[in-house]
Amino acid sequence: MDFNVKKLASDAGVFFTRAVQFTEEKLGQAEKTELDAHFENLLSRADSTKNWTEKILRQTEVLLQPNPSARIEEFLYEKLDRKIPSRITNGELLGQYMIDAASEFGPGTPYGSTLIKVGEAQRRLGAADRDFIQSSMINFLTPLRNFLEGDWKTISKERRLLENRRLDLDASKARLKKAKAAEAKAAATPDFQETRPRNYVLSASASAAEQELRLAQTEFDRQAEVTRLLLEGISSTHTNHLRCLHEFVEAQATYYAQCYQYTLDLQKLLGSSNGEMFPSAFVGNANTQAPTSSASPSAATIPVVPALAGPCNPSTSSVAFTEVSPPSSGTRKARVLYDYDAADSNELSLLADELITVYSLPGMDSDWLMGEKGNKKGKVPVTYLELLN
Repeated sequence: MDFNVKKLASDAGVFFTRAVQFTEEKLGQAEKTELDAHFENLLSRADSTKNWTEKILRQTEVLLQPNPSARIEEFLYEKLDRKIPSRITNGELLGQYMIDAASEFGPGTPYGSTLIKVGEAQRRLGAADRDFIQSSMINFLTPLRNFLEGDWKTISKERRLLENRRLDLDASKARLKKAKAAEAKAAATPDFQETRPRNYVLSASASAAEQELRLAQTEFDRQAEVTRLLLEGISSTHTNHLRCLHEFVEAQATYYAQCYQYTLDLQKLLGSSNGEMFPSAFVGNANTQAPTSSASPSAATIPVVPALAGPCNPSTSSVAFTEVSPPSSGTRKARVLYDYDAADSNELSLLADELITVYSLPGMDSDWLMGEKGNKKGKVPVTYLELLN
């Protein structure tokens, strides 16, 4: 190989000069050219943008993929410029397990049929999770990563070059200062014949230092302008990241709305099938007998007061629910599982984990019970309750 010895020696000399200047600045033995306040603010803003972008990027990756091993695998595939293999989501895997279990237990059994319904819902939730991850990767994480791996690397390169130009400028200032000091000292000595060549050399050295300083100042100013323009571009980066952030929030809102709808549909589906699978779980009939001491404690039968025959018995449709007194027997305590907002004045609003008294009335739908808490009465959905006694 051919080596350019002169260039190598020149580069070594420049590196040594910069190292000396940097060391003397750290020791307080040399002056340092300071950047203006606006430029320093731009540098600080750029550093802050880079640091927080890295943190937001990393934590979003953790949110989308909590498994660190999977994140490392995806990182290696990305660095090797290979396609990341498709990965099944946890929801999809859970749904598949439930469906497989149902096929073994028997899809015609109550447990098996419910496993199929819940498994299908979990698979839909997993698919929604996959779409959310993909959308967030494309519309949010990729622009952040492009900034760190593209724009920021360019800014860092130009900043390092600006720092080198500043060191060269300050080293030139120091050399000019030393040359002028030596020239002034020589001019103060007696003008003997033998001193003239020395004075001529010192004057030439000072002129060369001035020329070198002008060149260094020009290079520094040019590089400072290039770096300033790149730093001012951080405002455009913020605007782009703001748009990406809006897209991330929209994708997240869509994902959670889908999840809510899927789980709500599943809850309604399971609630409508409760009466088929557990016909005696919540509502009895007119011939239901009160449980004896030998009955199983797990039985969840609510005795119903039979309707009285005769013309004096008002129909349930002609009397408001809030005007009906609870039966003397057959009331039970229940814990509320979820919050429920009453749809009309005949229903009772519920809060999760509160305890209420419930009982059944003749002619009521099997999906509803009468609830009572304090002085308030109203219909409550059975699927929102856990009977305690």
